[in-house]
Amino acid sequence: MTAFRSRRAALARAALLSAGPTLRAARLAAAAEQAGLAGDPSRARALLARAGPRTAGATGPGGEPAQGLAPYVHGMLALRSGPAADAREALLAAAALLGPHDPRRALDALLGAAEAAWAAGDALGYLDAMNRLGRTPPEAGLEQYRAGMCAVLEGRTAEGHALLRHCLDPAGDPGAPAALLRAGAAALVLGDVAAACRAGARALAAVRTRGPDALLPQALEHLAYAELRAGRHSGARAHALEGLHAARRTGQPNSSAHLHAVLALAASVEGPAEACAAHADAALAGAGPHGLAQAATLATWARGRADLASGRPGEAAARLAPLVGTGPGRGHFAARMLAVPCWVEAAVLGGRQHEESRELHAAVDEFASWAARTADPGAPAQLARCRALLAPADEADARYAEALAHHGRAGGDFERARTHLLHGQWLRRRRRTREARGPLRDALVAFQRSSARAWADRAAGELRAARDPVGAPRKAADGPTAALTPQQLRIARCVAEGATNREVALRLSLSPRTVDHHLRNVFAALGIRSRTELARLLAG
Repeated sequence: MTAFRSRRAALARAALLSAGPTLRAARLAAAAEQAGLAGDPSRARALLARAGPRTAGATGPGGEPAQGLAPYVHGMLALRSGPAADAREALLAAAALLGPHDPRRALDALLGAAEAAWAAGDALGYLDAMNRLGRTPPEAGLEQYRAGMCAVLEGRTAEGHALLRHCLDPAGDPGAPAALLRAGAAALVLGDVAAACRAGARALAAVRTRGPDALLPQALEHLAYAELRAGRHSGARAHALEGLHAARRTGQPNSSAHLHAVLALAASVEGPAEACAAHADAALAGAGPHGLAQAATLATWARGRADLASGRPGEAAARLAPLVGTGPGRGHFAARMLAVPCWVEAAVLGGRQHEESRELHAAVDEFASWAARTADPGAPAQLARCRALLAPADEADARYAEALAHHGRAGGDFERARTHLLHGQWLRRRRRTREARGPLRDALVAFQRSSARAWADRAAGELRAARDPVGAPRKAADGPTAALTPQQLRIARCVAEGATNREVALRLSLSPRTVDHHLRNVFAALGIRSRTELARLLAG
């Protein structure tokens, strides 16, 4: 933003006029900080390189000691673009140097170190950074956040939740982006997804209004993830796409990995499967080298959910099983419980119920404990669905009815549709075909309402197997586009509206090459040669 760029330019000019090398280095480091906040990490690194190692003992632009400023800026840049473990160590070291003379930046360094540990799935590292913060307690709101998050991670859940509830309405400046982002994080830990969406929207508005520009990808990521948890998949996709562009513009590859993971989760609901795979692969490509366990977990969960949508439960179970375990090489500690319902569904549909009975029941018991503590409105319904999948035949109907009653209170078409689908599938496989048609029709309609195309196709397939005409394949008489696949039809409609291949790719989260390939097949299937003919055909 203009203010940060102006300050960077002024500090860089002041550095040229500095009387000695130490003051010059301090001013260059301060200029680098402003460049980073403005979303220009390349310029920030160039300024740090010019500053060199001579900030020890220097005084900053306001006369304060500048020791630790350059390591702090290095650490904050690494938080967005380097290995998470490196960023954590750099920021802890910077906090120790800054603590005696610059408590505000020392506090920000410790919060950054905690953020790096969280992204890496390092719960002990997160607690270490937050406990260091507690040695010089900050203002009340931040102290409640610190103590609440530590209590939750240490197993003192009720105490932690009581503290975090005080963070949902930040005291002090009501438009401070950092405080609003913490409010959103607290809401998600509590399971209050509606509060997380509100805080995320306010944080995004604050960043757009006041900056810094470097915080825009994180604000969009937080809001998109909250919307995913709330079942607002199209909104999550739109915000995550904007965030991805902002992350690329501001040179933040770690944020790009997290946003690709969010887009993969959205695509695992809305489709197409190719988009989910592409975003998941991009997230994993960025997460692996930089140790971003949270992004890797969410991307893998997305691939597993897409496998379930496509009727590949065995592959889904293989992907998801490591995520719900504990110990090294497993999923992120904050996302384990979220993936349990998908893993239980995949294991049961994949025929592994007896082979992994002990693990499945243990996971459901742990999920039940989590569901009793969280405010997430969808958790009771998902728990009842898990129990229905594992229940003996004489109990399953009642468990599915219990799940649907919970869905009625919680709202949300997509998860309710999944329960209807599983219930209908269970009924059909027990030759209760007539009874199965009602839940399967409900599932199909709800999936269509959620724009969950692959899941709607799966429900339609179950309806066809139940000999229901609603799920019958379309005939040629249904129109000229009946021969197209759902993916080809989506692309054809976008092109007919006048979109270019690149615009279609952006809208559907595909590559331009994939759009071009599908469009050639559309032309061949319809016997046409131009976009004009396609528009005329669909208009007719």
